[in-house]
Amino acid sequence: MSEPQGKSARLLLVLIALVFFGPLIVAAWMYYGGHFAGLRDGSNHGALLEPIVNLGDELPQSVIHDHIAGQWLLVYADSGECGEPCRRALFTSRQSRTMLGKEMERMSRVFLHGETPLDTVSLATEHPQLITIEDASLADFLDIKRPTELPPGGYYLIDPLGNLVMYFRPDIVPSDMVDDIRHLLRLSRIG
Repeated sequence: MSEPQGKSARLLLVLIALVFFGPLIVAAWMYYGGHFAGLRDGSNHGALLEPIVNLGDELPQSVIHDHIAGQWLLVYADSGECGEPCRRALFTSRQSRTMLGKEMERMSRVFLHGETPLDTVSLATEHPQLITIEDASLADFLDIKRPTELPPGGYYLIDPLGNLVMYFRPDIVPSDMVDDIRHLLRLSRIG
């Protein structure tokens, strides 16, 4: 084999290797270089609350324990008067539960309110089966556990064992919240 043929054969071999290994090298560079950091962190729309805390251990006197009873709880907390943002949040929680379909019986909705009197007639009409609780110590505890980088006024997810699991920001789209909840229900053997 002559010198020019040997060079072209080596060049052809290098090109073939680049066709096969080039995309792998570029993908590894992008992945480990942080270009896909959002994808690598998972597809959660809510924030996992770590370390997981058990409300029974932290707040043994809370009335929330009367309502867990093997159910997942979606908790919305608002200590003020239930104005337009509060009504939207309750609507979002109702839509999210309804969107669970046959799995909706595994979850209850809780409105953790302050001392302001509630419009119980309106709540009973618009939000049947909504559990309403006044518990300032629970509201304070939940606010402390909310990730500081996320705005207040969102939703907390509590598992059937009383563990505080997730926080969803207040402006979440119901279908995004349902994606996360369905994923947890699929993985869970409790509740």
